[in-house]
Amino acid sequence: MTSQTTIDKTGSGGEGASSGPSAPAPASGLRGHPWLTLFTVAVGVMMVALDGTIVAIANPAIQSDLNASFADVQWITNAYFLALAVSLITAGKLGDRFGHRQTFLIGVVGFAAASGAIGLSDSIPLVVAFRVLQGLFGALLMPAALGLLRATFPAEKLNMAIGIWGMVIGASTAGGPILGGVLVEHVNWQSVFFINVPVGILAVVLGVMILLDHRAENAPRSFDVLGIALLSTAMFCLVWALIKAPEWGWGAGLTWLFLAVAVVGFGLFAFWETRIKEPLIPMALFRSVPLSAGVVLMVMMAIAFMGGLFFVTFYLQNVHGMSPIDAGLHLLPLTGMMIVGSPLAGAMITKVGPRIPLAGGMAFTALAMYGMSTLETDTGSGLMSLWFALLGLGLAPVMVGATEVIVGNAPMELSGVAGGLQQAAMQIGGSLGTAVLGAVMASKVDSDLAGNWADAGLPELKPEQLGQASEAVQVGVPPVSEGMPEPLAAKITEVAHDTFLSGMSLASLVAAGVAAVAVLVALLTKRGENAEAGAGVGHI
Repeated sequence: MTSQTTIDKTGSGGEGASSGPSAPAPASGLRGHPWLTLFTVAVGVMMVALDGTIVAIANPAIQSDLNASFADVQWITNAYFLALAVSLITAGKLGDRFGHRQTFLIGVVGFAAASGAIGLSDSIPLVVAFRVLQGLFGALLMPAALGLLRATFPAEKLNMAIGIWGMVIGASTAGGPILGGVLVEHVNWQSVFFINVPVGILAVVLGVMILLDHRAENAPRSFDVLGIALLSTAMFCLVWALIKAPEWGWGAGLTWLFLAVAVVGFGLFAFWETRIKEPLIPMALFRSVPLSAGVVLMVMMAIAFMGGLFFVTFYLQNVHGMSPIDAGLHLLPLTGMMIVGSPLAGAMITKVGPRIPLAGGMAFTALAMYGMSTLETDTGSGLMSLWFALLGLGLAPVMVGATEVIVGNAPMELSGVAGGLQQAAMQIGGSLGTAVLGAVMASKVDSDLAGNWADAGLPELKPEQLGQASEAVQVGVPPVSEGMPEPLAAKITEVAHDTFLSGMSLASLVAAGVAAVAVLVALLTKRGENAEAGAGVGHI
């Protein structure tokens, strides 16, 4: 196949370099300056990463202001993640075809405009519709950002650039609850979205002035429409099944139906990609063991990170009784270590390669998740901070290294697709982490609550009451009714928190196990063979 021949030539990083990117003109002044390019794309990427977590803090205020149901509020989050996950790889292909500069700018403009529209919306359907648009435009700019970095930085500087890029994503993701809490508490929920407008304007102005377009000579010239449809359908069914499984049940027919359609869709997509001249994702891309390992590693890292973070926020707010702002501040050790660790990880990976930093990072992550399984109702801030800091220290090299392994082992003309793969892997991993670890938590709470309730000498609950109590306990909320006598409320609260912690402990141990297995996957990685294909021209 034509596409496979192209991959095989460029995969060596030697002869294929001549058929890779067209040599760009040397950067002069601001235009095409590598570090200014990094700053510009970081501003845009920050918006998308922030919106992944900042909205969670605003949801209660949105629910109250717009008279929304709990299901409506779930759609505000799910619509965004679905649109983002489904379209990332296709969006990366658009960047490879039309240029990453144009794709990035369109993505920023659309994301900022959709954010402003959400702030002006007065109904849940409008909020959800514009959240879909946010996800679609966010998908355009994320892979384009990586494509621009790949084309602008030389190999010896690329890891440092990706390190700072990963730092921005990690800090924005972890810092979202802090900023969201401040804005909701002191302004209003609309400000959570309005803040993207000036940030988007800044990113566009910088992009027009600084970004230089780079296109590979053998970039795709056609669109794999059927491939896009098959992949989008499969991704939608997979992510949708993961989102709805906690509600439907993992053994429910609907859950398995969507998972089965996803598997069939991925199979048909893989078959079709071997039959078309210019596929969306050439299957030969996965002949690179390091690239495939990088994708798997990104999924496993996101399972531990997003799944663990999901429960920690409930632990801090509902067990320790912290406000959203206080909870966010207690996560600063995690954010801080990601900010400090990501550039350092980039420098280390440049010197020794990705294998040791990636394996070490996942080992630290496993240890941190084990430590979080030991948290109790009276655990002090010092010990919590230790485990959060260790988690940040472990995640930083994985975020940087896995990204470099995926993007650096892909040919230059597929840098956008590789960026889409990296982001899609992270989104799927986050959905898997939340869904699977959520199921572990729910199962443990369901099995322990009745016994703990009886052992505490509390009044027996009817089956429907026990079900309602279990749902509350799964997020650390004691099922205490108004006017309940203080001694009884205190005993119920103790049982609820102890049961929640038993579930959180088991979920954290599962996450630690996933991270431990990821250490072995990390040993299959190596430095990107095609990193030298980057532009590498300009003022460094």
